[in-house]
Amino acid sequence: MAKLRAAMVTDTSGIGDESFNASAWRGLQRAQSELGAEVRYLESRTAADYARNLTALARQGYTVVFAIGFLMQDALARVAPRFPKTYFGIVDGSAPNLPNCVSLIFNEQEGSFLVGALAGGMTRTGKLGFVGGMNIPLIKKFEYGYRAGVITIRPNAQILAGYTGNWDDVNKGRELALTQFNQGADIIFHAAGRCGIGVIRAAQQKGKGFYAIGVDSDQDHLAPGHVLTSMMKRVDNAVFDTCRRVMQGQFKAGTIVYGVKERGVGLSPMRFTKNDVPPALMARVRRLETMIAQGKLVVPFNEQTFRAFKPPKV
Repeated sequence: MAKLRAAMVTDTSGIGDESFNASAWRGLQRAQSELGAEVRYLESRTAADYARNLTALARQGYTVVFAIGFLMQDALARVAPRFPKTYFGIVDGSAPNLPNCVSLIFNEQEGSFLVGALAGGMTRTGKLGFVGGMNIPLIKKFEYGYRAGVITIRPNAQILAGYTGNWDDVNKGRELALTQFNQGADIIFHAAGRCGIGVIRAAQQKGKGFYAIGVDSDQDHLAPGHVLTSMMKRVDNAVFDTCRRVMQGQFKAGTIVYGVKERGVGLSPMRFTKNDVPPALMARVRRLETMIAQGKLVVPFNEQTFRAFKPPKV
């Protein structure tokens, strides 16, 4: 085929979120370096920009265009039918049932379970925190996977959960995290977009013995030694895989799911904190990871499945 041209539309957090959009952009940059693709992104300032930006990229002749985030579902449903020769991918959302569209979905609860198990084994206080962005089913997958992981290792742990109500208020993330730290939590996992930068800053402010857990991208470098690990959601891999399929003439419409088994979610390399974790605890976490990959452990993703969850012995 002619030179691959691949582009993406970010949500309102932009590629500076150090998380979700940044990961997608790394996938396009990889397509540029490994596949010789021409790449670009358009940042959305408001939801009104979604359809406008998707349309602009399709009109500019990009081979494949990605909508980064479920909030673009409706916009994509309006735009994709008008450009049947353009391939579209949406991360976390439902794509229109068209031969040129694919949904890239993640089992976030599985990676969240692993960071929860790690946190459950590392907490000194027996209290842990969770800071979400919007209180929606997608983020509940993170929360309940995390809760299940925590109680698998620390059955009597208390988990404080709160939501910022948006994705980009760094200060709100910091304030909510400080509230949870001051209530006794010593480790807080965030799934809150740019707000999560505030959670990491709060852990850094609290000092030694307090940790944040990052999300989507490897955020460990944002506060070395204060980010226990990050729940890696490999949006970059999903974006790159789609670009490669398009280039090879093997585009697959429908839904593609990335979980632990597909190496779509998991722990960051923990460059700054590996030595803080007892080897016996890490071995337990890795055993749980294997159980998930083999289908022997099914991780809850909402309140109903969490209530029915029975922690495995490990």
